[in-house]
Amino acid sequence: MSYTEATVQVLSADGRFAPTENAAEFLPYVERLTDDQLRDFHRHMAVIRAVDLEASNLQRQGQLGIWIPSVGQEAAQVGSAFAARPTDHIFPAYREHAVARIRGVDIMRIIEMLRGLSHGGWDPAEHNNFHLYTLVIGSQVLHATGYAMGVQLDGNPDDEAVMVYFGDGATSQGDVSEALVFAASYATPQVFFLQNNHWAISVPVDRQSRIPLYQRPAGFGIPGIQIDGNDVLASYAVTAASLDAARSGGGPRFIEALTYRIGAHTTSDDPTKYRDNEEMAFWVERDPLARFEAYLRSRGEGDAFFSSVAEEAADLSEDVRKKTFALGSVTPDKIFDHVYTDPHPVTQAQKAWLEEYEQRYADAEGGAA
Repeated sequence: MSYTEATVQVLSADGRFAPTENAAEFLPYVERLTDDQLRDFHRHMAVIRAVDLEASNLQRQGQLGIWIPSVGQEAAQVGSAFAARPTDHIFPAYREHAVARIRGVDIMRIIEMLRGLSHGGWDPAEHNNFHLYTLVIGSQVLHATGYAMGVQLDGNPDDEAVMVYFGDGATSQGDVSEALVFAASYATPQVFFLQNNHWAISVPVDRQSRIPLYQRPAGFGIPGIQIDGNDVLASYAVTAASLDAARSGGGPRFIEALTYRIGAHTTSDDPTKYRDNEEMAFWVERDPLARFEAYLRSRGEGDAFFSSVAEEAADLSEDVRKKTFALGSVTPDKIFDHVYTDPHPVTQAQKAWLEEYEQRYADAEGGAA
């Protein structure tokens, strides 16, 4: 499933300002953007891609247990993230690295989690209400809806909304349908942001749904809209309008952002086993970074800006690399500590068993020497 007549688009594939007819109502949101904000869009997309590629390299070199690439999905994430207010609550899945960084999460917190040194427990209140990564597919959609119900029942005192990110594969989980039921029933101040990157690991989206996914929420009584997810301006404008509607009592909104996972599902995956080169080429031609750079250059942005962004991206990537190598080894304590607030006899017994088990190997190796 690719673009349809319903797809909202502001920039053409080659970066020209060419809004589709159905983008007209969202253009006021684009027009209010300043030059500095537009530059920030590009900066965040370029920097997170460089860090993303570096993290994949670190995993291949044995420094991370796994990495979840987001290459190709930067526009969907950056545009929508900038559309949210600091008071809004963001519930990610596990690929929203750009959103995390924009909300103030140090990328090393994600690195530490995927190295096995932490459980990813940053405090959302200290990170502009950016909640924790969720590896259980679709469960964060229920979490977000429950939180949004609480906001609605509290009378929305801070004029806040909730936004939840999920992928096309998650739409096949019952959790998502259940969340849509409760969101519609309680008229939650909420935006469902679906990043349709066309593949749930090796299962294509057209095997999961016979209709475009933005049409599904209509059955629950929730308005859905489809956007070009590789167009950062469309992502920003439609998300900003949807959040405004949700905050003002209009109930939940659903956005399907058409994008593409250029890399693997995770570094444990080999997409060459199930994807063809023709499909990949189609989406590479619509690369969100190249597209937005072309747009900025058409507005007069020069080489100096893009050089400074490239330097910033390289510096941060190198910093992430150095800090990752300095993290040290994973200790078994991390498996058991902080599972409960107080010591628990079951986890204490499990920890003792593992220590004894590993000691037997150490003793055997010592004897063999």
